[in-house]
Amino acid sequence: MVQKNLSKATAGLDRAIEQLTTGYKLNHAKDNPANYAMMKNMETKLHAWEIAADNISIGNDMLETASSNAELIGNHLNRIRDLCEQASNGTYGEQSINAIKSEISARVDEIKRIKENTEFNDIKLFGECDSEGKVIGKEIFIQVGIDGSPSSRIGIDTTLDLSEIDDILDWNIRDSKNLDKIDEYIDKISAYEVKIGASQNRLECALELTEVNTNNLTSSISTIRDADIAKVSSEFIRYQILQQACATLLATANQMPAMALQLI
Repeated sequence: MVQKNLSKATAGLDRAIEQLTTGYKLNHAKDNPANYAMMKNMETKLHAWEIAADNISIGNDMLETASSNAELIGNHLNRIRDLCEQASNGTYGEQSINAIKSEISARVDEIKRIKENTEFNDIKLFGECDSEGKVIGKEIFIQVGIDGSPSSRIGIDTTLDLSEIDDILDWNIRDSKNLDKIDEYIDKISAYEVKIGASQNRLECALELTEVNTNNLTSSISTIRDADIAKVSSEFIRYQILQQACATLLATANQMPAMALQLI
């Protein structure tokens, strides 16, 4: 009987030592199979939400790249508008008009260069032109959830069609009607920046959701897995006392046959 109780005390002491050193009450599936399976499932989801948060952050970086470059194009278009407005004034001679044309041409070239070189991780954000000069874009999907359902993805179209930007070079810049034409380009850029900004706001909302789910899962995993150190410490002391008592009693029990022999 003493040996049986000594084994129980030793097993309890070993379990308490393991929990105190790891900080976990679930170290093996045998500790609590149901809770262990639940914890593992939650850990998988937790890692998945952490990856989703990274995906969203990268997606936001991509949209910021598109927005910043679109803003640069808008600045060039605003300058071209100013130049067209200057040229429509009759006080400028031919030499001044040629200088204005030269700057407009340079800014159109820069707009085209920005458009062609705006990319993120080898993705042409504003789209690419086919052999006919038509802009081909595609929707970019950001994985914001942890499964394959449509609700776990957000599609974003970053295509910006400026295929007619060369038409500016053919304008009669003395014609004040050019101001209305250039305003159409500026409005297109403004609408594009608004669309990208709305997508950024949506991704930020998705990021908040990942943070909420991550915090909830972390808390749930802690409740299932983490040991109550105060309780385990009490059990450690209890089993330690029981082990020492059993060891003492076992030594006494082993001496009892010898005491009987002394009576003979």
